[in-house]
Amino acid sequence: MSTGGKPRVLLMHPILDPGPAILAEAAEVIAYPAGRPLDEPSIRQAAEGCIGIVSQLMDPIRETVLSTPGLKVVSNVAVGFDNIDVAAATAHKVMVTNTPGVLDDATADFAFTLLMATARRIVEADAFTRQGRFKGWAIDMMLGADVFGATLGLIGVGRIGRGVAHRARGFNMRVLYYDPQPLPPDAEQQLGVARADLGRLTQQTHHMLSTAQFGQMKRSAILINTSRGPVVDEAALVEALGAKKIAGVGMDVYEREPAVHPGLISMPNVVLAPHISSATVRTRSEMSAMAARNIATAVRGGRPPNLLNPEVKR
Repeated sequence: MSTGGKPRVLLMHPILDPGPAILAEAAEVIAYPAGRPLDEPSIRQAAEGCIGIVSQLMDPIRETVLSTPGLKVVSNVAVGFDNIDVAAATAHKVMVTNTPGVLDDATADFAFTLLMATARRIVEADAFTRQGRFKGWAIDMMLGADVFGATLGLIGVGRIGRGVAHRARGFNMRVLYYDPQPLPPDAEQQLGVARADLGRLTQQTHHMLSTAQFGQMKRSAILINTSRGPVVDEAALVEALGAKKIAGVGMDVYEREPAVHPGLISMPNVVLAPHISSATVRTRSEMSAMAARNIATAVRGGRPPNLLNPEVKR
């Protein structure tokens, strides 16, 4: 039973301040039991008697969980929501929310971080130095690629894509973009970008970049992925790298996360990060607060500001 008449909310994982205080003001917060598996039956059992769940990307929130009696809202502490079956949530009249916007700058920064690290071989150079292999300056040592003045191709020009384009202007880059929805001419001019054709593109983003696309890239191309792991066909990527069809890769997300294709791990021209593009103290704190406000609004009977399925009626 809840205490003080407050509805119960299941907190799957700890979140950063001020999120916990916002949650505690609106609900009785139930922590997911430490050590319990992150599978649907276990989550459903923990969610019994709860009106809401504060979830993260590693939590499978699908039919089994969403059919829990009394569940009204799931608040995901992320802009993405691949871990949630939104259609099933809608069918069960469960609201689903996310945390858009707040992580745009941090993610755009990190995309450029990966680009610079890959182009200038920072991870390789760090290992080279730590291993005691640096014996003095040499004119041909750790030669990388120039970023300043290079051509940058963006797939998607949402908030994050536009942020990357803004940063590219400081590097005097020529920026091409592909998006199913072209930008208005004035927006293109303001960003300094031009639309390009991506070639044959399906309606799905799964494996958007695979063998055919890698074959069309320059051998000097560097691929950066900070969007969704399944956008890239990792097996095809390993093959392209092995055949030197592209020069390097920087990745923060993976096709079967947290698993990483072993072929990528063994390649020195690949920079791998553990899904940390939004990992700054400010950003993650704001994400926590936004997720807490979303669910607090819902449990009080209001419409959450970041509702993904507005067709759900309270």
